[in-house]
Amino acid sequence: MLTDQVAIITGAGRGVGKATALQMAANGACVIVSDKDPEPVDEVVQEIRNQGGSAYAFVGDVTAKEFAESIIDFTIQQCGQLDILVNNAGYTWDGMIHKMSDEQFQAMLDIHLIAPFRLIRAAAPYMREAGKKDIENGKTTYRKIVNVSSVAGVMGNVGQANYASAKAGLIGLTKTVAREWGPFNVNCNAVAFGLIDTRLTQAKEKGETVNGVSIGIPEKVRSMFEQSIPQKRGGTVEEAAAGIFYLSSPLSNYVNGHVLHINGGWYT
Repeated sequence: MLTDQVAIITGAGRGVGKATALQMAANGACVIVSDKDPEPVDEVVQEIRNQGGSAYAFVGDVTAKEFAESIIDFTIQQCGQLDILVNNAGYTWDGMIHKMSDEQFQAMLDIHLIAPFRLIRAAAPYMREAGKKDIENGKTTYRKIVNVSSVAGVMGNVGQANYASAKAGLIGLTKTVAREWGPFNVNCNAVAFGLIDTRLTQAKEKGETVNGVSIGIPEKVRSMFEQSIPQKRGGTVEEAAAGIFYLSSPLSNYVNGHVLHINGGWYT
């Protein structure tokens, strides 16, 4: 379904990003697999190539000012075009509002909102302008941007004022890009995940960290979340990736500015 298309996926070394990369590659896309840590990136690229797919590794921190231009340039050098951009990279740094530092709040804005903004802006010549040129030449080519938001960005969440604010902002960015770039056949949509089984939602007692910040959810709280979901479980990374894939595929050519909720029916 994605033959001859090129996709950038950030945060693709693990979890939902990895599952998305594998699914897109299996459907014919050449995938730029990006993450901060080289080992998981190399493993995903090798797995794709072992299955007969096409993939390239790009290691970098999405919050770095030079990241967006660098990965776009790398993609064009390797593949000559850009058809799909998935802004997936992120982590959580929870805390109650009255105890939250400026650094803690800004960190979530940097990775969940500012980084996607910079990537979309850097992609303009190869998505917006390319679409404009196609139209002038009497050709219709759809290009896709998928931003990974969260139920927290729609409903808010206790202990996540920073994360919820960033993810809500990302929805605003998504809808604006859809309006500005829609005339050039660039579809920009978002997915809003609920409880998906990744290292960010695993039991906090496991003690895993990202950027020195403890991640995960206390086991007791996670169990309460699961019971509040109509389907009584968290979603798999493959189920989450399927939503991203849909919004990246020709199946969604007339879907624009939409927020696709993938949460098993859980909203609050």
